[in-house]
Amino acid sequence: MFWNVTNAMLEGMATTIELFGLTLLFSLPLGLVIAFGSMSKWAPLRFLSQVSWVPSRLKGLAGVRPIKLIVDLIVWIIRGTPLMLQLMIIYFGPGLILDNNIWGSGNSGRFIATVAAFVLNYSCYFSVIYRGGIEGVPIGQREAGQVLGMTKSQIFFKVTLLQMIKRIVPPMSNEIITLVKDTSLARIIAVSELIKVGESFMKSDGLIWPLFYTGVYYLIFVGILTLLFGYVERKLSYFR
Repeated sequence: MFWNVTNAMLEGMATTIELFGLTLLFSLPLGLVIAFGSMSKWAPLRFLSQVSWVPSRLKGLAGVRPIKLIVDLIVWIIRGTPLMLQLMIIYFGPGLILDNNIWGSGNSGRFIATVAAFVLNYSCYFSVIYRGGIEGVPIGQREAGQVLGMTKSQIFFKVTLLQMIKRIVPPMSNEIITLVKDTSLARIIAVSELIKVGESFMKSDGLIWPLFYTGVYYLIFVGILTLLFGYVERKLSYFR
């Protein structure tokens, strides 16, 4: 029985790792895009402040930055609601509104919906970390790059980005480790990840120990990530 449980756990762990990997693959770059959106300074009505005949009460619209407002609203909603609720809305919502399940049927459809929910959720959390890292770089260093004749892209990639990465590794590693444990929420829509496999033995055979046995797999996975991030932090100590 032990080996049967172990083999089943390994299959569930494979699904957990796949969900974890796909979430990082898409949420890390998307989070950076969202971070840029939250820092957008584009104000299409800025000209109102320079027009004399415009009423003063309308000149307040000159500082409105629509991209920033929309992005901040999305991030606020995602960070302010539980991931489990978001997962259920993303999976069941389209079927209720469109009377059609856009994710497809079976395990593959549920898995795709889970990835979409996790990517959206973690992109918003990562965007806040990215923004903090970018804004934490002293503005004087960017100005120094301008004095040296560097373009904006050169300043970002050669000055801002290098220091941002070093600053965000600790909080980012914390979020990534949290992601490992959050993958257990996929069982809400019957995705056969690690916890779901452990629960199946409790329901079918009346065994509770497989559910606790899943903790071993999580500890090993998190332990590997902890060692990896510790190594990365040591390698990124290039400004000491």
